[in-house]
Amino acid sequence: MMLKEMKGRAVIIAISEFHPRHGEVGSLDQRKGVKRDVNRLFKVLSRLGYKVSLHMDVSAKEIKDIYQKESKMPQGESFISILSSHGNEGLIYDFYGTPVLLRDLYDILAPNNSPLLAGVPKLFFVQACRGEQFDEGVFLETDGDTCATDAFSLSLNLPRDSVLMFASSEGHVAFQNPGGSVFLQTLCNLLEGEERNLELNRILTRLAHMVAYTFQSQGQYGGFKEMPCYTTNLTRELYPFRQS
Repeated sequence: MMLKEMKGRAVIIAISEFHPRHGEVGSLDQRKGVKRDVNRLFKVLSRLGYKVSLHMDVSAKEIKDIYQKESKMPQGESFISILSSHGNEGLIYDFYGTPVLLRDLYDILAPNNSPLLAGVPKLFFVQACRGEQFDEGVFLETDGDTCATDAFSLSLNLPRDSVLMFASSEGHVAFQNPGGSVFLQTLCNLLEGEERNLELNRILTRLAHMVAYTFQSQGQYGGFKEMPCYTTNLTRELYPFRQS
Protein backbone atom coordinates (compact mmCIF):
# COMPACT_ATOMS: atom_id res chain seq x y z
CA MET A 1 0.00 0.00 0.00
CA MET A 2 1.46 3.34 -1.03
CA LEU A 3 1.65 6.12 1.52
CA LYS A 4 -0.84 8.32 -0.34
CA GLU A 5 -3.38 5.46 -0.16
CA MET A 6 -2.69 4.72 3.50
CA LYS A 7 -5.12 6.11 6.05
CA GLY A 8 -2.63 5.63 8.85
CA ARG A 9 -0.51 3.11 10.73
CA ALA A 10 -1.67 0.70 13.43
CA VAL A 11 0.39 -1.39 15.83
CA ILE A 12 -1.12 -4.33 17.75
CA ILE A 13 0.95 -5.74 20.62
CA ALA A 14 -0.57 -8.67 22.49
CA ILE A 15 0.69 -11.14 25.08
CA SER A 16 -1.16 -14.45 25.36
CA GLU A 17 1.35 -16.64 27.25
CA PHE A 18 3.89 -15.75 29.93
CA HIS A 19 7.16 -17.49 30.67
CA PRO A 20 9.43 -16.46 33.55
CA ARG A 21 13.12 -16.12 32.77
CA HIS A 22 15.53 -18.87 33.83
CA GLY A 23 15.82 -19.02 37.60
CA GLU A 24 12.65 -17.02 38.25
CA VAL A 25 9.55 -18.56 39.79
CA GLY A 26 5.90 -17.99 39.08
CA SER A 27 4.17 -17.02 35.89
CA LEU A 28 1.10 -15.06 34.92
CA ASP A 29 -1.88 -17.03 33.64
CA GLN A 30 -2.37 -17.69 29.95
CA ARG A 31 -4.81 -15.27 28.31
CA LYS A 32 -7.29 -17.22 26.25
CA GLY A 33 -9.08 -15.54 23.37
CA VAL A 34 -6.26 -13.11 22.58
CA LYS A 35 -5.69 -14.47 19.09
CA ARG A 36 -9.37 -14.02 18.30
CA ASP A 37 -9.08 -10.37 19.29
CA VAL A 38 -5.92 -9.55 17.37
CA ASN A 39 -6.83 -11.47 14.22
CA ARG A 40 -10.13 -9.65 14.01
CA LEU A 41 -8.55 -6.28 14.76
CA PHE A 42 -5.93 -6.87 12.06
CA LYS A 43 -8.61 -7.57 9.45
CA VAL A 44 -10.90 -4.72 10.49
CA LEU A 45 -8.20 -2.05 10.60
CA SER A 46 -6.67 -3.26 7.33
CA ARG A 47 -10.04 -2.97 5.59
CA LEU A 48 -10.34 0.58 6.91
CA GLY A 49 -7.09 1.54 5.19
CA TYR A 50 -4.52 1.18 7.97
CA LYS A 51 -1.13 -0.41 7.53
CA VAL A 52 -1.22 -2.86 10.45
CA SER A 53 1.64 -4.65 12.18
CA LEU A 54 0.95 -7.42 14.69
CA HIS A 55 3.36 -8.51 17.42
CA MET A 56 2.60 -11.45 19.72
CA ASP A 57 4.33 -12.53 22.96
CA VAL A 58 7.20 -10.04 22.97
CA SER A 59 9.60 -8.78 25.64
CA ALA A 60 9.73 -5.32 27.19
CA LYS A 61 12.74 -4.44 25.03
CA GLU A 62 10.97 -5.64 21.90
CA ILE A 63 7.89 -3.59 22.77
CA LYS A 64 9.98 -0.44 23.13
CA ASP A 65 11.89 -1.24 19.95
CA ILE A 66 8.57 -1.57 18.08
CA TYR A 67 7.54 1.88 19.28
CA GLN A 68 10.95 3.30 18.40
CA LYS A 69 10.63 1.93 14.89
CA GLU A 70 7.12 3.37 14.50
CA SER A 71 8.29 6.76 15.75
CA LYS A 72 10.55 7.00 12.70
CA MET A 73 7.99 5.87 10.12
CA PRO A 74 6.10 8.28 7.84
CA GLN A 75 2.52 8.46 9.06
CA GLY A 76 -0.87 8.89 7.46
CA GLU A 77 -3.84 10.69 9.00
CA SER A 78 -3.54 9.01 12.40
CA PHE A 79 -1.63 6.39 14.41
CA ILE A 80 -3.32 3.59 16.36
CA SER A 81 -1.76 1.54 19.14
CA ILE A 82 -3.53 -1.45 20.70
CA LEU A 83 -2.00 -3.11 23.76
CA SER A 84 -3.40 -6.34 25.19
CA SER A 85 -1.86 -8.07 28.19
CA HIS A 86 -2.08 -8.61 31.92
CA GLY A 87 -1.54 -5.32 33.69
CA ASN A 88 -1.97 -3.01 36.62
CA GLU A 89 -2.39 0.72 37.01
CA GLY A 90 -0.02 2.48 34.62
CA LEU A 91 1.61 -0.65 33.21
CA ILE A 92 1.30 -3.85 31.24
CA TYR A 93 3.37 -7.04 31.51
CA ASP A 94 5.60 -8.42 28.79
CA PHE A 95 6.14 -12.06 27.75
CA TYR A 96 8.34 -12.66 30.82
CA GLY A 97 6.01 -10.94 33.28
CA THR A 98 8.23 -7.85 33.40
CA PRO A 99 6.32 -4.59 33.88
CA VAL A 100 6.33 -2.09 31.01
CA LEU A 101 5.35 1.43 32.08
CA LEU A 102 2.87 3.01 29.70
CA ARG A 103 4.41 6.43 30.24
CA ASP A 104 7.67 5.12 28.77
CA LEU A 105 5.84 4.13 25.60
CA TYR A 106 4.05 7.47 25.40
CA ASP A 107 7.36 9.26 25.78
CA ILE A 108 8.77 7.52 22.70
CA LEU A 109 5.97 9.05 20.63
CA ALA A 110 6.22 12.53 22.15
CA PRO A 111 6.88 15.31 19.57
CA ASN A 112 10.42 15.95 20.80
CA ASN A 113 11.31 12.28 20.30
CA SER A 114 9.16 11.58 17.25
CA PRO A 115 8.99 14.57 14.88
CA LEU A 116 7.18 12.49 12.24
CA LEU A 117 4.30 11.95 14.71
CA ALA A 118 4.09 15.59 15.79
CA GLY A 119 0.57 16.79 15.05
CA VAL A 120 -0.59 13.30 14.05
CA PRO A 121 -3.52 12.08 16.19
CA LYS A 122 -2.50 9.07 18.29
CA LEU A 123 -5.12 6.59 19.52
CA PHE A 124 -4.24 4.17 22.32
CA PHE A 125 -6.51 1.26 23.26
CA VAL A 126 -5.42 -0.77 26.31
CA GLN A 127 -6.95 -4.15 27.17
CA ALA A 128 -5.44 -4.85 30.59
CA CYS A 129 -6.37 -4.72 34.26
CA ARG A 130 -5.73 -1.50 36.14
CA GLY A 131 -6.03 -3.01 39.62
CA GLU A 132 -7.71 -5.80 41.54
CA GLN A 133 -11.17 -4.37 42.24
CA PHE A 134 -14.26 -5.92 40.67
CA ASP A 135 -16.84 -3.49 39.33
CA GLU A 136 -20.20 -4.10 41.07
CA GLY A 137 -21.83 -2.12 38.40
CA VAL A 138 -16.43 -13.71 30.92
CA PHE A 139 -15.20 -15.87 32.52
CA LEU A 140 -13.18 -16.32 35.68
CA GLU A 141 -10.06 -15.14 33.94
CA THR A 142 -9.06 -11.49 34.26
CA ASP A 143 -6.25 -9.49 32.75
CA GLY A 144 -4.40 -8.69 35.96
CA ASP A 145 -2.26 -10.12 38.74
CA THR A 146 -1.90 -9.56 42.46
CA CYS A 147 0.89 -7.00 42.22
CA ALA A 148 0.13 -3.52 43.51
CA THR A 149 1.48 -0.29 42.06
CA ASP A 150 0.89 3.41 42.58
CA ALA A 151 -1.90 4.83 40.44
CA PHE A 152 -1.26 7.83 38.25
CA SER A 153 -3.35 10.14 36.14
CA LEU A 154 -4.67 8.78 32.86
CA SER A 155 -3.29 11.73 30.97
CA LEU A 156 0.10 11.99 32.67
CA ASN A 157 2.83 11.88 30.02
CA LEU A 158 0.28 11.39 27.25
CA PRO A 159 1.70 12.86 24.02
CA ARG A 160 -0.03 15.85 22.50
CA ASP A 161 -2.86 15.09 20.05
CA SER A 162 -3.70 11.78 21.72
CA VAL A 163 -6.65 9.70 22.91
CA LEU A 164 -6.19 6.98 25.53
CA MET A 165 -8.93 4.43 26.22
CA PHE A 166 -8.77 1.67 28.82
CA ALA A 167 -11.00 -1.40 28.96
CA SER A 168 -11.76 -0.70 32.63
CA SER A 169 -11.82 2.19 35.07
CA GLU A 170 -8.97 3.03 37.43
CA GLY A 171 -8.21 0.30 39.97
CA HIS A 172 -10.49 -2.29 38.35
CA VAL A 173 -10.02 -5.56 36.49
CA ALA A 174 -10.65 -6.06 32.78
CA PHE A 175 -12.16 -9.35 31.64
CA GLN A 176 -10.70 -11.63 28.98
CA ASN A 177 -12.88 -14.42 27.59
CA PRO A 178 -11.86 -17.47 25.55
CA GLY A 179 -14.02 -15.93 22.81
CA GLY A 180 -12.16 -12.62 23.03
CA SER A 181 -12.33 -9.57 25.26
CA VAL A 182 -15.64 -7.74 25.42
CA PHE A 183 -13.81 -4.40 25.01
CA LEU A 184 -11.90 -5.19 21.81
CA GLN A 185 -14.66 -7.31 20.29
CA THR A 186 -17.15 -4.47 20.82
CA LEU A 187 -14.70 -2.04 19.24
CA CYS A 188 -14.53 -4.31 16.20
CA ASN A 189 -18.34 -4.48 16.04
CA LEU A 190 -18.53 -0.70 15.90
CA LEU A 191 -15.81 -0.37 13.27
CA GLU A 192 -17.58 -2.94 11.09
CA GLY A 193 -20.87 -1.04 11.35
CA GLU A 194 -22.06 2.38 10.29
CA GLU A 195 -20.74 3.80 13.57
CA ARG A 196 -17.26 3.85 12.01
CA ASN A 197 -18.28 7.02 10.17
CA LEU A 198 -18.97 8.93 13.40
CA GLU A 199 -16.67 11.43 15.06
CA LEU A 200 -14.21 9.65 17.35
CA ASN A 201 -15.68 10.85 20.67
CA ARG A 202 -19.08 9.52 19.66
CA ILE A 203 -17.58 6.14 18.77
CA LEU A 204 -15.78 5.91 22.10
CA THR A 205 -18.88 6.94 24.03
CA ARG A 206 -20.90 4.22 22.31
CA LEU A 207 -18.13 1.71 22.99
CA ALA A 208 -18.15 2.56 26.70
CA HIS A 209 -21.95 2.40 26.84
CA MET A 210 -22.19 -0.95 25.08
CA VAL A 211 -19.57 -2.60 27.29
CA ALA A 212 -20.96 -1.11 30.50
CA TYR A 213 -24.61 -1.95 29.85
CA THR A 214 -24.51 -5.19 27.87
CA PHE A 215 -21.70 -7.11 29.58
CA GLN A 216 -21.85 -9.04 32.83
CA SER A 217 -19.17 -11.48 33.98
CA GLN A 218 -20.00 -15.17 34.33
CA GLY A 219 -18.57 -18.13 36.24
CA GLN A 220 -16.96 -17.89 39.67
CA TYR A 221 -16.87 -14.08 39.51
CA GLY A 222 -20.31 -13.76 37.95
CA GLY A 223 -22.36 -10.60 38.17
CA PHE A 224 -19.61 -8.00 37.79
CA LYS A 225 -19.45 -5.24 35.19
CA GLU A 226 -16.74 -3.51 33.17
CA MET A 227 -16.61 0.25 32.61
CA PRO A 228 -14.24 1.50 29.91
CA CYS A 229 -13.01 5.06 30.19
CA TYR A 230 -10.96 7.41 28.07
CA THR A 231 -9.14 10.70 28.16
CA THR A 232 -8.11 12.98 25.32
CA ASN A 233 -6.06 16.07 24.62
CA LEU A 234 -7.21 16.39 21.02
CA THR A 235 -8.13 19.94 20.01
CA ARG A 236 -10.21 19.13 16.94
CA GLU A 237 -12.82 16.66 15.78
CA LEU A 238 -11.48 13.44 14.33
CA TYR A 239 -12.95 10.86 11.95
CA PRO A 240 -10.22 8.17 11.93
CA PHE A 241 -12.40 5.34 10.61
CA ARG A 242 -14.70 7.15 8.19
CA GLN A 243 -14.82 5.80 4.67
CA SER A 244 -15.69 8.10 1.82
